[in-house]
Amino acid sequence: MLTHRPKRSAIQPRVIHLVPTLFGRDGAYGGGERYAFELARHMAEVVPTTLLSFGERDIDERAGALRIRALGDPWYVRSQRFNPLAWAMLRELRSADVIHCHQQHILASSVAAAFARLSGRRVFVSDLGGGGWDISAWLSTDRWYNGHLHLSEYSRTIAGHRDAPWAQVIYGGVDTAKFSPAPEVRRDKTVLFVGRVLPHKGINYLIEALPRGLRLEIVGPTPDARYLEDLRRLAAGRCVRFITDCDDAGLVERYRRAMCVVLPSVYRTLYGDESSVPELLGQTLLEGMACGAPALCTAVASLPEVVKDGVNGFIVSPNDPGALGERLCWLRDHRLEAAAMGAAGRRRVLEHFTWPAVVERCLAIYAKECSGL
Repeated sequence: MLTHRPKRSAIQPRVIHLVPTLFGRDGAYGGGERYAFELARHMAEVVPTTLLSFGERDIDERAGALRIRALGDPWYVRSQRFNPLAWAMLRELRSADVIHCHQQHILASSVAAAFARLSGRRVFVSDLGGGGWDISAWLSTDRWYNGHLHLSEYSRTIAGHRDAPWAQVIYGGVDTAKFSPAPEVRRDKTVLFVGRVLPHKGINYLIEALPRGLRLEIVGPTPDARYLEDLRRLAAGRCVRFITDCDDAGLVERYRRAMCVVLPSVYRTLYGDESSVPELLGQTLLEGMACGAPALCTAVASLPEVVKDGVNGFIVSPNDPGALGERLCWLRDHRLEAAAMGAAGRRRVLEHFTWPAVVERCLAIYAKECSGL
């Protein structure tokens, strides 16, 4: 069980994590941005680490041991917000032994990979979803990187790296001190969804599935106005609440009292659009599990790697409100068994999905590839 802090490396490589935008008020509130920030923050407790990004203003500050550096006023490739580039980043990258890019298919990562190769540094990449205009649209940049560090087996498979020795799975983590159960908090009849309110999340099926006597809280930003309006119409007459502004403290409180946390993602949305990569990990399921909530998800993408059906929650078919409703009723009517599932979820997070464990996996891969430094 990896709940300890990783040991400080004897080699002490200097690591820079390169991410298109920061997590929080100076960037975005997406799962990918949080992932890069938390990994860098925990890695900084072990080796010298900088989180390098871009933004509207220059930033050079500390979050504990982590240095956060944002380059202001970058060039946005083809006006794409999540595809920034500033040549000043090369000056920052010179201070690193290891560069870890968090998004392969953007120009900044391709430039960083080329720079690392030419200057004798080691460079790695994790695909956090998304992308923009990049040279990788015309030629493969896979081997520009010393290694691909995937968030899940699903991610490694869809990238075509399943049998590649230079592609490893590092998974993701949860701050298990912050996201933790509270025995004094009584669970109520709230069904909780946390995440961006987008069609591929399948929230419409969850609203349709909501049994009488239960209430649904939908927590997260709402970037798709059409989908939000359709959800509001669907929720009319049902006990559904939309919460677009919730900090971590409020989120932990909701996880602790929720009957369950649900991620009903789909490959095919209600509009008929296909999403081949709807979930690379399922971070909000992990956060809820860390707080002792049973998890309910669909058999989509990486989610079955997080939830063990019948152990720490349930897995149902996507686009099936009937199956969702049946499992919600079971959790409502079997409180003791549901509590045992919640406890099993917490144990699963502690055993497989802590940030110290992810840091150890990364450092081991860095060390293997950097033995010649």
